[in-house]
Amino acid sequence: MIHPLSDVKCSYIPKSTNVWQFCVILPNAKIGENCNINMNVFIENEVSIGNDVTVKSGVQIWDGIIIEDNVFIGPNVTFINDKYPRSKEHQKSIPKTIVKKGVSIGANSTIMCGITIEENCIIGAGSVLTKSTNKHEIWFGNPAQKKRNI
Repeated sequence: MIHPLSDVKCSYIPKSTNVWQFCVILPNAKIGENCNINMNVFIENEVSIGNDVTVKSGVQIWDGIIIEDNVFIGPNVTFINDKYPRSKEHQKSIPKTIVKKGVSIGANSTIMCGITIEENCIIGAGSVLTKSTNKHEIWFGNPAQKKRNI
């Protein structure tokens, strides 16, 4: 289901995936099966989203973001794809940020570019994650720190 108030430019959204109102999805984005893209989500071109992913309201997923299967992205999570942004100055290459299978990212977290969040990690609400994680870890805080293994 694609809500009629969304602007979906990509050629293929699986029928099992829901896109709610006021979403914008650019032409080259790849979105998997059985996803739920909540309202007010922006998905740029060079983005890959796996199967069974939930993206809550107010999230922007910029070029260079790879999201694997069974990921939860809480409301207003902010992904960054440029460490040193300047107006009218575009970076030559976009660092890849990888969110591995089974990750949960809490509401209002900020995710720095060029890192990998490994399988089954939990990033607590409001965290600012600037480093890659290992599998099965809980991180939270500003800056986020590993608190324990799951």
